[in-house]
Amino acid sequence: MLPPPTMNFDRRQLLAALPASAAAFATTRLQDPQGKAPDKPAATPKTRFAANIEMWWGGMPVLDKIRAAHTLGFPAIEFWPWRGKDVAAIAALTQELGMAVAQFTAWGFSPGLNQQKNHEAFVAEIEASCKIAKELRCPMMTVVGGNDVKGMTQVEMHDQIIAGLKLGAKVAEQHNVMLILEPMNIRVDHKGHCLYGSEAAVKICRAVGSPMVKINWDLYHCHISEGDLCGHLRDGFDQLGYAQLADHPGRTEPGTGEIHYPRVLKELHALGYRGYVGVECRPSKPEAEAAKGLWFADQWS
Repeated sequence: MLPPPTMNFDRRQLLAALPASAAAFATTRLQDPQGKAPDKPAATPKTRFAANIEMWWGGMPVLDKIRAAHTLGFPAIEFWPWRGKDVAAIAALTQELGMAVAQFTAWGFSPGLNQQKNHEAFVAEIEASCKIAKELRCPMMTVVGGNDVKGMTQVEMHDQIIAGLKLGAKVAEQHNVMLILEPMNIRVDHKGHCLYGSEAAVKICRAVGSPMVKINWDLYHCHISEGDLCGHLRDGFDQLGYAQLADHPGRTEPGTGEIHYPRVLKELHALGYRGYVGVECRPSKPEAEAAKGLWFADQWS
């Protein structure tokens, strides 16, 4: 019997080859079989993406941002507060272009929903925002829980969020506009916020018990806060109202970090989600190039 061939590895050569191999994997793992995205990369076949016009096309006027999103194939947009924006112009342009407004922010970090003294103002703002949602033909609006309040435990703050959302739910149900509660992350972006991770948000929304109060499930925030994105989606899917994404680290477009979005988007689809996925990220390169990350993230079967 012949002896087995000997394999002589040079340790330095092997270590030098590893970064190149890793780079090659990183650039191919999100690509389609042809390795090329179309001219309208945001017009993806399975996932409907909504461009966040606050984080994309920085410095450009709002209406020009909407036109730029349309050029890249986005079927929808999302944005933060409606106050200070020309809502009538946004409504007219999106209708002209055949685009949707997926969601906007109706209630932000401050004053906090986690304090009873702010609930009356919260209900009034939800009432006003529901009218704006109707003008924009928008089915849902984000609400935020609020930052930590000195002297209150997290349980007490979450109880006040529940109480406030129950009041807001009556308005939302009347107008048929969904309130979507967004949990944040406190490791990177929102230190001192009282609501982070999907588990707490699921408990709150189940306690409210309204079909018009669900979660704005920001996958970027939840990845940082708790990980196991697909497992948590399965556990709390009954409370998902809307999904957002960004890669980590950097809060940039898919394909730039550690989250394998083809797998996560496949899970969302398998669970039955057919709503828009908000692209709330900072493009790491020119938008026309960054949008290709969305195309590659949508390549799964």
